[in-house]
Order: sequence, then C-alpha cells, then structure tokens
Amino acid sequence: MPGTMSLIPTWACLLLWVSTATQDKTPEVAVKCFISEDCVLPCSFQSGAGETVEWFKQDKLMYKFEQKTQERFIHQQLAGRASVSPQQVSQGNATLVLKTSSLKDRGTYRCHVNSSAGHHDATVILRVEAPIRGLFLEMSRLSGFEEMKCIVQDVFPAPRVTWETEPPTLEAFKPFTRMTADKRGLYTVDSRLKKMEGKPDLIYICKMTPPYGGPAWTSSLREREIKGSEGKDLTLPCSAPIYLNKPSLQWTFSSSNESTQILTYNSQSGRSITLSPWEEQVELDIYNVHFGDGSVRLMNPHRSRNAGGYTCVFSTPYSSHTERNKVTFSAVTAGQEGSEKDTSFWWIFGLVAGLLLLVLTGLFAFLKLRAKKQKLTHKSEEEAELNAVRASSPPAGQ
Repeated sequence: MPGTMSLIPTWACLLLWVSTATQDKTPEVAVKCFISEDCVLPCSFQSGAGETVEWFKQDKLMYKFEQKTQERFIHQQLAGRASVSPQQVSQGNATLVLKTSSLKDRGTYRCHVNSSAGHHDATVILRVEAPIRGLFLEMSRLSGFEEMKCIVQDVFPAPRVTWETEPPTLEAFKPFTRMTADKRGLYTVDSRLKKMEGKPDLIYICKMTPPYGGPAWTSSLREREIKGSEGKDLTLPCSAPIYLNKPSLQWTFSSSNESTQILTYNSQSGRSITLSPWEEQVELDIYNVHFGDGSVRLMNPHRSRNAGGYTCVFSTPYSSHTERNKVTFSAVTAGQEGSEKDTSFWWIFGLVAGLLLLVLTGLFAFLKLRAKKQKLTHKSEEEAELNAVRASSPPAGQ
C-alpha cells in the first residue's frame, strides 16, 4: 500500500505537466504566398489596453508597435513593406501585412503581444513560391539531331520533370534536364529529350509538377508534313490526347514570318468562330471536337496562297497540346490538265460505248427470239397443212 500511495502523486504531476505543456504550446499557422504579391501573417489575441506588438523572424526583431506611444520599429529588410493596423490592434488583431514578398521573406515568424489582458504568442511559417505561369514545348535541331525542348521560367521551387509519349513506348527515356537560378533565386528549367527514330507520329508529352503541391502543367507536341494537290480539298488532322478534358481549340496559319488566326472553338459555349478571309475555305465539324477531333477541311486550296504552316492548339487552364502541319501543294501542269481531260473523255467514251453495246446486245437477242418464234409458227402451219392433205386422201387399194 505505501508503494501504491507513493505512485499517485507522481502520475498526477506527470498528467499536470502534459496538460500544462499542451495549453502553453504556441499555435502554428502555415501561410503560402506567391512572389511579388502581398502576404498576410495572422495574429489574433484577447484585446486589452496598452498593447505592444512584436514580430520576430528566427528570434530577430523585425517589427514593433506600441499602442500608447504609436511608435514603430521596422527592420531594414521589411522597410516600406510591413505594417500593422493600429485600429485592428485595439480590437485584438495584430496581423502583419507584408507587401511585394520575395524569397528572402521565407521563414518562421513569431507574433508576441503584451497588454493589460496578458501576453500572447503565435507562430507563422511563411512559404513564398513562384508558381508555373506557362510551359513551352518545341522541337529543336540545333544539337545536330531532332529533340524536344521543354522550358519553364522564373519558378520556385524547381518542379519535377517527367516525359511520356502517346501511344506509350517501351523504350527508356533519357532526358537531359538543367536547372539554373538567377539573382532572385528563381529557376529556369530546361529539359530536352531526343526524338525516337522511325516513329514520326508519336506525341511527346512534357509534365512539370511542383514539389509542394499545386496544379501540374502539361504540354505535348506533334509535327508532321502534308502534301496536297492544288484545287483539291485537303483534310488537316488535329487530335487531342486523352489527358485533356474538354479543351478549347484554336487554328492559326503562318507563312513568310506572318501568323494569322483561322478559327477558335470555345468548349464552354460550344461555339466556333471562323475569321475572315477563311470563312469560305475552312470547315470544322463541331460535333467531332467533343470527341477530341479538331481536324479541319481546307477547300479548293491555292498553291501559292495556302502553302505554309497550319497549327492547332487544344488547351485547358494548365495543359495544352499542339500539332504543327507543314503543308505543301503540287501544281497542276498543262500536261496533267490534258491527261485529266483525256481521262475524262475516254471515261465518257467508254460509258457511251458500253451503253451502245448493251443496246445492240438486247436488239440482237430480241431479233433472234423473234426469228425463232416465226420459225416455230411456220413449222406448225406446215404440219397442219400436211395433216389436212393426209386426211383428204383416199386409202390405198380403193
């Protein structure tokens, strides 16, 4: 019993210490800001009177405000960018507003408030990021061979880069990825992948994923060469990969370093707009766009006017797919025109000859059938006449 009684105060003290430690633990809040934008570091407390607000970063005093004297201290690093509202402090709000944030502002901040109501502490973990604003994918031949080049600029932290193809291949990818930081600490990520030989129709897909969460950006590209004949309708293919969901569509035409927009399709409204002067020459099947087919029909193309680059882009907020079609047209020569006319003439001649032969065959069959019928009729008359003569002749021996 004495041993048991001596254990009770020990456990009671331990529970009391755990309870006190839990109550005294400084609350933590995680805040994420985008670079060059304003950050809000929250700090709420029980209002009293004569408040003194202090903000520390890694135990270094960065900002101080005294309600009684209205005096402020601002560290040089935050000069002209940090503020606490005196009106809000009197209402129990010591939130620190930090304008035009930079990567140097990252870290752990502590809010300490003294007032007639007591003291209060709060911890804010500030994370500053530069998100991906755009992903650029193009084909390059500067290295002596064809390679896909995927680039993002001014990002932090550096994203993770992955490559895929559609349809998938069994070959292992060996991309070369380089990450360089500028004076601000922002990264430019340049990833390159050599194109696979003997597979010209592959779609190359580059994906960049932020390490701390957020939307992943994806871009894909396919290039092809198309040959058509002047004056003959031509289909320009464009198919969306399966990773895109309800994308919008845009077609452009480029020639002699000039680019013009052909048409746009909005997936939200389901409407397509064809711009001048392409209204009478380009046709899009809106029904097929719902199934990822954005191909257009180029009608009666002209060799000098319509040869060039036709680019279609399927896009969603964080993904895009581009198909570039280099289109050339073969001219119809005088010899080809004569050949086509001769072909047309012989086709008509053959049709007429066939019809004439059919008519003659029918006529011959008709005449043959008629002659056979007349012969049968004449034979029947001769037999009837012979029978009549036989019937009228007296029997032999009379």
